[in-house]
Amino acid sequence: MPMSPKVYEIDGIVPVIDETAFVHPDAILIGDVIVGTGVYVGPACCLRGDFGRLILEEGSNIQDTCVMHGFPGTDTVVKKNGHIGHGAVLHGCVIGEDALVGMNAVIMDGAEIGPECIVAASAFVRAGLKFEKRSLIGGVPAKVMREVSDEEFAWKRAGTKEYQDLAVRSLNTMKPAVPLREVEENRARMPSGDVKPLFATKG
Repeated sequence: MPMSPKVYEIDGIVPVIDETAFVHPDAILIGDVIVGTGVYVGPACCLRGDFGRLILEEGSNIQDTCVMHGFPGTDTVVKKNGHIGHGAVLHGCVIGEDALVGMNAVIMDGAEIGPECIVAASAFVRAGLKFEKRSLIGGVPAKVMREVSDEEFAWKRAGTKEYQDLAVRSLNTMKPAVPLREVEENRARMPSGDVKPLFATKG
């Protein structure tokens, strides 16, 4: 039996989840939330569409403990193949196609992260700022540091593909379980691709 996320209607508006998306059962979706094809939504995410609309486009992912929200009448959007790292906060902003937002980054109202950008972990993007394609963005407050390299963008794309595969794996094999009391002999490892942390690919 499929596991169901915590989904709540408000003012007659119900979240929409494509059948090919995986939304963890401990994620919370409220109101005007639209989850597209092949999307992955991690555990403890809160997508609160009780004021503005929240959109996760095809192939995007939003990882554990992320928050999406926005002021009334706004759209908060993660475009196609967007990649949102653990603990990030998106509020009334637009994340461009194939962009990455690092862990614990905060993107404020009216900000626009261009296509193929990378926002560094723990960056703070002020309201209303707009960044051009392929910008590497970091700092508090955030600013353009340089252009994203081809190597960095290839790494980003590979990581996003891992999460697209994880959505499929989760739909097909994740289910509640009872913990074991001891580690079994020859314990299996998780299937994995070749993606390594970016620092490990340099030098």
